[in-house]
Amino acid sequence: MHLYKLMGRNIAIDAGSGCIHDVDDVAYDALEAMDASGGSADAEALIGALPGKYTGGESVTREDLEELIADIEALRAEGKMFADDGFGELAPPDGEGTPRVVKALCLHVAHTCNLTCDYCFAGQGKYHGAAALMSEETARRAVDFLIESSGSRRNLEVDFFGGEPLLNWDVVKKTVLYAREIEGARGKNFRFTLTTNGVLLDDETTDFCNREISTVVLSLDGRRETHDARRKTPSGGGSYDLIVPKLLRFAARRRGEYCIRGTYTSRNRDFTEDILHIADLGFTELAMEPVVSAPGDALGLTEADLPELFRQYELLAAEMARRIKNGNPFNFYHYTLDTENGPCLRKRIAGCGSGSEYFAVTPDGELYPCHQLAGERDFAAGDIRSGVREDFSFPRAAVNARDGCRACWARLYCSGGCAANAYHSTGELGGVYALGCELFKKRLECAVWLKCVAE
Repeated sequence: MHLYKLMGRNIAIDAGSGCIHDVDDVAYDALEAMDASGGSADAEALIGALPGKYTGGESVTREDLEELIADIEALRAEGKMFADDGFGELAPPDGEGTPRVVKALCLHVAHTCNLTCDYCFAGQGKYHGAAALMSEETARRAVDFLIESSGSRRNLEVDFFGGEPLLNWDVVKKTVLYAREIEGARGKNFRFTLTTNGVLLDDETTDFCNREISTVVLSLDGRRETHDARRKTPSGGGSYDLIVPKLLRFAARRRGEYCIRGTYTSRNRDFTEDILHIADLGFTELAMEPVVSAPGDALGLTEADLPELFRQYELLAAEMARRIKNGNPFNFYHYTLDTENGPCLRKRIAGCGSGSEYFAVTPDGELYPCHQLAGERDFAAGDIRSGVREDFSFPRAAVNARDGCRACWARLYCSGGCAANAYHSTGELGGVYALGCELFKKRLECAVWLKCVAE
C-alpha cells in the first residue's frame, strides 16, 4: 500500500491491484499499521494501538474498529487491498524467438528548425549533425517498411517530427496521401500525429490537419517572459507574439485532438503560473514537462528543486479542482488518470515499446529506437530499406525485474520510465533517473487526489 495525506485527503493506493481508496483518519491509521507489518496485523493488537479520538473529537468504539478491520479484510479477499500484482519475474512476451512487430514510426522529416530553443535535446533540431530534410522517396519507403514490419496488426501510427516538420510540409502531405492510397488494399489503418512549434501554421496546414492528422502537439512554454527566454528566433528575438495568435486560431478551428506542450526549467520553477497562463489564453489540453539535461547544465533541475516543484504540482491540482467546481476546467496530461481502462499487462511491465514496436526514422532513412536517441550511433538499428539489423537489441528489463523499480509503489504506472532519459542521466538504459522518478510519483499523487476531489 502507498499511503499519503494531501490537502485534506487520506489516500491509499494499492500498488498490486491499482485500487484507490479515499479513507477517513481511522482507516488511514489502521492501514498504516497493517502496511508496516507487511499487510497483516493481529486484530487485538491493532485495536489497542489505534487512538481513541479522531478529528472533531468523535469517539471511536471497539465495535467501530472491529467493523473497520472486517471491511479491510473483505477488500483484501476481493484483491483490492494488499494485493499481489501477480507478475513475479514475468518478462515481456516479446523475447528471443518472437517475430518483431512494428506498429509505429516517428518520421524525422526535418533535421532543422526555425527556432533556436536553448534546452532542445535535438541540438536546435539538427540532432548534433547536419541540417537535413527527408525526401518524398524516403518517407514513402518508411510507410512501406512499417506495413511490411507490422505483421497482422491493422492499426498503425506515424508521427511527423523534427526539428520542425512544417519546414518539410510538402513531404508530410504527400506521405499522408500515399498511406491513404494504399492502406485499404494492405489491410491497414493509419493514424497520424504532428509536433510543431507553430511558426508556420496557417489556414492550409490547419485544414489539412483537421482532415488527416489525429493529434497535433503545439509548443508553448507559458508566460511571454518564460517562453521568450528559452524559445528564440534565429535573430535572437522571442517567439511568443509570433506563435500565440497562430496557436489560438488553430485551436479554435481544430477538429480533433490537440495538446499545448511546454517545458519548464530551473529558471521557471513556478511553472504553475505558466500552465495557468496557457489555460487563461483559452487552451484546454495542456502538458508541461520538466527539462532533462546533462548534469551541471544551468537550466537543469536538481534534487534541491524538488520541494518547490512538489509545491507547484499541489498548487496546480488545487487550482484545477477549483476550476472544475466553477465549470471552467482544463485537462493536464500528467493528471489524466484512467482507473478503469489502463494499459495491458505487457505495457505495464515493458514500457513504451521503443526499439521493438516503435522506431524513429532519420531523414536519410536510418532507424533508431526512439526520437530521443536518434543520431546516437551506439543505438543505430538498421534502415528502412534493409530493415532492422538481425543483431540489433535494445535491452530493457521488465520493470518488475529491475532492482531500482521492483519495490516501488508506482512501478505499474510508469513501467520503469523513459529509457532515453535513464540513459542520458545515468549512462544505462536500465538505470533509474531518480529526479524524474520523484516528479512522476508526485504527479501521480496529485492526479489521484484530483480524481478523489472531483468525483
